[in-house]
Amino acid sequence: MKSKVMDIREAVAKVQSGSSLMITGFGQAGAPRHLLKALSETDVTDLHTISDDLGVTEYGFDQTISRLINKKMISSAKCCFIGQNPEASRQYIDGELDIEFIPMGTFAERIRAGGAGIGGFYTPTGVGTLVEEGKETKIINGKKYLLELPLHADVAFLHAWKADKFGNALFKYTARNYNTIMATAADLVILEAEEIVEIGQIPPDAVQLPGVFVDIVVEAKEDIL
Repeated sequence: MKSKVMDIREAVAKVQSGSSLMITGFGQAGAPRHLLKALSETDVTDLHTISDDLGVTEYGFDQTISRLINKKMISSAKCCFIGQNPEASRQYIDGELDIEFIPMGTFAERIRAGGAGIGGFYTPTGVGTLVEEGKETKIINGKKYLLELPLHADVAFLHAWKADKFGNALFKYTARNYNTIMATAADLVILEAEEIVEIGQIPPDAVQLPGVFVDIVVEAKEDIL
């Protein structure tokens, strides 16, 4: 098997202005902080992001997608929550940032559908709320459902606790969150790993994300950026 390890700056250079970008993480947990820092140091603009949230800054953290928000590198976002990033809220209110808010379960299932090649699914979540606006509806067994469409991206940024040089990966606890589904729903998957080991050092039955879904692996050793 060929090594997929690449320098982090060379890896993020593959993200182009106007790209759609999936970003893992639930707040800080499982967020690809090293990739986001490296991307924030480029001149890329007009990104269209798909992420659980837009960063947690009100407690002093500023190490995740908030780096891109602060530099106004994102023009539109699909996410579940922005309440812990006042700058994201300001940009949204001032019309500088277009946001589609998605219920969390629907968000995860839309990504899974994108990776599985499913054309959409019906859910009762959001019926009778702003989530319903502009969406096709269907009555099934007397109950109203919304049609939700799959999510797909040009690039996905992932974070693993450990990975081998082919991209077979392990995650720690809740830091796994969206990593495994986002890996299937993007054209180019870039994985940062806290520890990179030789191919074969991770037992096959322990692998949580097969390397076949990963295109590039970068090292992310330092915990504090």
